[in-house]
Amino acid sequence: MSEDMIPIRLENLMHFNCNFENECFNDCCRDLNQALTPYDILRLKNNLGISSQVFLKDYTSLHYGPGSGLPVIEFKPNPDAGYECPFVTPKGCSVYEDRPGSCRMYPLARAIARSRETGEITQYFALIEEPHCKGFGKKTGQTVEEWLKGQDVDRHNKENDRLMELISLKNQIIPGKLEGAQSDMFYLGLYDLDEFRAQIVEKDLLKECGLPENLLKKIKTDDEALLNFGIDWVKFMLFGIKATFGE
Repeated sequence: MSEDMIPIRLENLMHFNCNFENECFNDCCRDLNQALTPYDILRLKNNLGISSQVFLKDYTSLHYGPGSGLPVIEFKPNPDAGYECPFVTPKGCSVYEDRPGSCRMYPLARAIARSRETGEITQYFALIEEPHCKGFGKKTGQTVEEWLKGQDVDRHNKENDRLMELISLKNQIIPGKLEGAQSDMFYLGLYDLDEFRAQIVEKDLLKECGLPENLLKKIKTDDEALLNFGIDWVKFMLFGIKATFGE
């Protein structure tokens, strides 16, 4: 963790509170350079009631990691609006219930270590004290663990950890840059879920996979099941790893 981050434990008190009374309210939603995870996009596009394709086109920009070739999705920059989040309003976040995981975590940073023997994940946290933020020093009586529960971040972390595991696997098996078609497959199975589903339903994309009917039915109707399946599908298609296919 960098020098401007202060290590903190789950049992420590969280002297921080963000609300509309703070003079810096909404400042952290401006001057953004924010990457979105597949689970972030799933939640946001469903909140807005639009398809993944429309969400990605209207609200995000795409570039590829120069060393990895992996797709990176960020909010589309708007210099005329001070590079602010497209969903910030004077009253706060308009998609608050489905805001991205990184918004829920702020002002905490989270790092993980996974045991090679057991696969168990150990979490590490640090406070990010930025000069513009006036939420620090406010005593709430909450521990870091209690504060995190209040942010409802657990589900995001679990889904995002699966993405990190997939990227780690990619770096081990294909340490260089993914080629165009491979990178497009990664994008399809993780980010453009509605197009992924359309290809499954309309183009028999999974014809050779021999999926159980109950699983096929589930991924046709359940976005979270489809995303989890997409991760397994990418493992199988790109790395030749026998997939569990969400089972």
